[in-house]
Amino acid sequence: MSFTKDFRAFIMRGNVVDLAVAVVIGGAFGKIVTSFVNDILMPPLGLLLGGLDFKDLVVIMKAATEEVPAVTWNYGMFIQNVIDFLIIAFAIFMVIRAMTKMQRKKVEEPAPAPAPPEPTNEEKLLTEIRDLLKK
Repeated sequence: MSFTKDFRAFIMRGNVVDLAVAVVIGGAFGKIVTSFVNDILMPPLGLLLGGLDFKDLVVIMKAATEEVPAVTWNYGMFIQNVIDFLIIAFAIFMVIRAMTKMQRKKVEEPAPAPAPPEPTNEEKLLTEIRDLLKK
C-alpha cells in the first residue's frame, strides 16, 4: 500500500484503539504542534501572502458599537486549526505506521529451527557398524 493510501486509510479508520492513541498522542504533541504552526509555519506563509496573518482573517457580520463588540466570523482561526489538526494527525500516523511495521517484522521473522533430535541408541549402533564396514 502506498504512503498516501496508508494515510487516508488511517484517517478514515473507525478503530477505537486508534482513536484512543490519537487522543493521547495528540494531547502530548498539542503544544509543540501549536508552537510549530504559530511560530514557524504561519509567519513565512503569511509573508508569502503579503504579510497576511491568518488570525486576522475575519468577516464582520455586525459592526461594533460603543456598548457591544463586533460580531465576527473568524475563518482565519479555522484555517489555522485545520493546519494544526493535519500536522498532529500526520505525526500520529507516522508513529502508528512505524509501530505497525515493527509488529509485522516480529510476526514475519521465522522461529529458529528446532535442533534435530538426538539419535537413538539403535541409530548410533547402526552408524558405528556402517563406519566399521566402510573400513
